[in-house]
Amino acid sequence: MHCYTADWNPLGEEAYYRKLDLYSMVWDLREEVLRESLVAAAPYGGPIALLKPTKGKSPSARPELHIYSASGVCLASILWKNCPAVQLGWTASEDLLCIQEDGSVLVYSIFCEFKRCFRMGNEVLQNHVVEAKVFHTEYGTGVAILTGANRFILATNVDDLKLRRMPEVPGLQKPPSCWTVLCQDRVTILLLAIGQDLLLLDNTTCSTVTLPGMNPLTGSYLRMAVSFNYRYLALFTDTGYVWMGMSHLKEKLYDFTCNLRTPPKQMVWCTRPRSKQRAVALAWDRLLLVAGNAPKGIEYHLDEDSYLVPELDGVRIFSSSTHEFLHEIPESTQEIFKIASMAPGALLLEAQKAYEKESQKADEYLREIKEQDLLPEAVRKCIEAASYEHDPETQKALLRAASFGKCFIDKFPPESFVDTCRDLRVLSAIRDYQIGIPLSYAQYKQLTIEVLLDRLVLRRLYPIAIKICEYLRLSEFQGISRILAHWACYKVQQKEKSDEEVAYAINQKLGDTPGISYSEIAAQAYECGRTELAIKLLEYEPRSGKQVPLLLKMKRSTLALSKAIESGDTDLVYTVVLHLKNELNRGSFFMTLQNQPVALSLYRQFCKHQELDTLKDLYNQDDDHQELGNFFVRSSYTNEQRIEGRVASLMNAVDEYYKAKNEFAAKATEDQVKLLRIQHRMQKEEDKPYLDYSLHDTVYKLILDKNHKKAEQLYRDFKIPDKRFWWLKISALAEREDWDELEKFSKSKKSPIGYMPFVEICMKHHNRHEAKKYSLRVTPEQRVKAFILVGDLGQAADAAIEHKNENEMNLVLSKCTAITDSSVANKINCAKAQILKK
Repeated sequence: MHCYTADWNPLGEEAYYRKLDLYSMVWDLREEVLRESLVAAAPYGGPIALLKPTKGKSPSARPELHIYSASGVCLASILWKNCPAVQLGWTASEDLLCIQEDGSVLVYSIFCEFKRCFRMGNEVLQNHVVEAKVFHTEYGTGVAILTGANRFILATNVDDLKLRRMPEVPGLQKPPSCWTVLCQDRVTILLLAIGQDLLLLDNTTCSTVTLPGMNPLTGSYLRMAVSFNYRYLALFTDTGYVWMGMSHLKEKLYDFTCNLRTPPKQMVWCTRPRSKQRAVALAWDRLLLVAGNAPKGIEYHLDEDSYLVPELDGVRIFSSSTHEFLHEIPESTQEIFKIASMAPGALLLEAQKAYEKESQKADEYLREIKEQDLLPEAVRKCIEAASYEHDPETQKALLRAASFGKCFIDKFPPESFVDTCRDLRVLSAIRDYQIGIPLSYAQYKQLTIEVLLDRLVLRRLYPIAIKICEYLRLSEFQGISRILAHWACYKVQQKEKSDEEVAYAINQKLGDTPGISYSEIAAQAYECGRTELAIKLLEYEPRSGKQVPLLLKMKRSTLALSKAIESGDTDLVYTVVLHLKNELNRGSFFMTLQNQPVALSLYRQFCKHQELDTLKDLYNQDDDHQELGNFFVRSSYTNEQRIEGRVASLMNAVDEYYKAKNEFAAKATEDQVKLLRIQHRMQKEEDKPYLDYSLHDTVYKLILDKNHKKAEQLYRDFKIPDKRFWWLKISALAEREDWDELEKFSKSKKSPIGYMPFVEICMKHHNRHEAKKYSLRVTPEQRVKAFILVGDLGQAADAAIEHKNENEMNLVLSKCTAITDSSVANKINCAKAQILKK
C-alpha cells in the first residue's frame, strides 16, 4: 500500500489519471492482424469483434469474423462470405452490426448467429458506402452513412428503421476530412469538417458553424470525438491544436497544443461523472496522450498498436497482449491515498492499520477524527473509495477501515456498506477472465443488475447468473425464473439429445418455478423444428390459454381442441372450433366435432346465432329430426317473409316432428299452419293486422272488432275450452265497454265460469252499476265477496248473517268505517252476539 500512488499521473493541479491492468489477453493474435482488422468493442466491458483480413492472395480466401470476450476468450467465429464490410459496431443489446459496401447491414448475435438484415436505401446501394458510424442515443442504436456521392443517410434506431436523407452539402466534391454524429435537443444531427470550415447538417438545412474561442490560424480539422454521453466535443487540427467544448457548440471548455502534427489514429474522451477535469485521449502508433486543462498532458508509451474504447468513466485500451483501463482517480480515492493526506478517510485507514498492529496510534487517529466530528464522513469516503477499486486487497483494506469506523458511530445506516460489499463481490465474479466483463462500479450502477443478468444470459453463463440472483436475493420472477427460462430456450436448440431427454431435463430443472412459461420454451422448440419436443413441453404448461394457440400454430388442432375443452373455457373452445372450420373441409370438420360432444354443442349454439344453414346441415348429418323441426319453426318466424314460405317451412317442421315421433309438436304445428292461413285471409278481408297473433289474441281482437261470428268460428274450429272462451269474451267486451252485449252474452246460456268474473271485470273498468247486476247472480258462497266488491256493505252483512258465517261477518266488519257504516257494524255485532248465546 505504501507505493499505491506510484502509477498516478497528474493532469493539472487537481486531477490524477492511472492505467489499471484488466487482463493479459488470452487470444493468439499478432499485432499486425489487429492493426489490419476491422475492430469494434462494445461499451460496458462488452465483447470485441474483429473482421480479420484474408490469409494469402487466393481468390477463394475469405475474411474471418471473430467475437471475443474482453479478456480475449473466443466466443465464436465464422467465415465472412458477404460483401466487403466497411464498419462494425455494437447495439445497446450487444448485437453486432456489420455495415457493408452495398448499404446492407447484417445483424449477428454475440455467438456469430445471423439474426436479420436491413438496407439503408437504394441510393446507398447505387453509390456504395464510403464511411459509416454506429452511434447510441436515447432512441436506440443508430447508423450514419456517407455514400460515394458524398451524401449522408441516417437511421436513429435500427430496431425501428426510418431512413433520413440529410441535406446536400454545397460544393462537397470529396469526403469530409472528419465528421461525427451529435445529439442536440433530442434531434440527431451531423457535424463535418471541410478544411477549416465546420458545417452542421440537420433535417432540412446545412449551416456553417464557428466554434467559440477558436483561432482561425489553428489549421484544418482532422479528427473529431464526442464524449460517451454526447455532451462534449473535441477537435484536432493539422497544427496539433485540440479544441474541447460542449457538444451544443456554444461553449469552450479548454484547449491544448501537442507537438505532433499527424492526426491520431484514435481520439476519444476520457471522463467520468462528477469529473474534476475532463480530458481527451489521443492514440498514435506508439504513444497515448491524455490532454486536458493543463499546459502539459500525460504521455503513455505503448509497446504495441492499441485500440481505445470509450466508457462512461474512462477508456479501455487493448492490444494483442494486454487490456487496460485508463481513468481519472476519484476524489475519495485521492483524499485517502494522496501522500501526507490528513483527510478523515486517510486517518481512518491509518487507524485501522494501527489497530491491527495493536498500536496506540489507532486511538490517536480516531480521537483526531472524532474531535472534528468527521467520523461518519470518513466511513462514507472509505466505502466510496472501495467501490472504485479493482484490486481485491485494496477493497478489503478500505472496507475493513469503514467497518472499524462504524463501531464508534451510533446508528450509522448499514445499507451503503452492505450494498457496496455485495456489489463488489458481484463485480469481482464477472471480472474473472473466463467471464470477461470488466465493469467498473460506476458502469455497473448505470447498467443495473437486470441488464447485467441479461448479458450473462446472452453469453449463456447461466450458473453464475443464478448464483448472483441467489446472492443478491432477487425475486424469482426478476431473477432465477427469467434465467431458467432462457436456459431452457437454449437447451431446446441442442439437437444431439432426444426430445424425451430434453423435456425431462427442462422439467426437472424448472419444475413449478413461478414466472416460468413452458409455452414460450415450447415456441422456441417449434421454431427450431422440434415439434414433438414442443408438444411434450406444453404438457407441463398449466394454462390452457397458453397451450392452445401454440398447438394451433403447430397444426395440432385436434389436440388443441381437447386441451381447450379440458380447460372449461368456452371462448378458447370457440377459438379452436373456428380455426378448425377454416382449416378442414366441411366433412372432416363435422366428423371431428362428432368426437367432441362439448365442442359440437357449443358450435351449434354459435350456428343458431351466426350460421343457420350450417346448423341445418349438422342436424341432417345427425338425423336429429326433433331439432330439424325446431329449426324449421324458427326459420318460419325469422327468415321467411311471404306467407307461402312460412307455411312451407312449418309444413317441413310437421314432417320432421312426425319422423321424430313427436305427435304433439306435429299437431301443434299443423294448428299453427291452419291459424296462419285464417289470419292471412282475415287480414286481407278486414284490412287489419291479425298475422302472428296467438289464437287467444286473435279471438280477443276479433271480439274487440265486433267480429263475433268469426271469433265463435275460431272457438269451434280450434276447440277452445268454454271457460277460456268466456273469459276472453267478457274481457274484450268490458274493454270495449259494450255493456249491453256483455249482459246479453251473460244471459245466452249458463256461464261456465260463474258470474263472479263478470263482477270483477266490471269493477276493473270502474262500472259499479253493471257490477251490481251480476252480484245478485253469483253463487251464495261468493255473494259476500261480490257485495263487498261493489261496495254494498249492507247486503254483504245480510248475506253473511244469513249464512251465519263468522269469518264472512268479520270480513264485512273490517270494511266498515265508524262514521258511515256504524249501523251495519252494529247489525253484525248483534248477530255475532246472538250466535254466541246459542
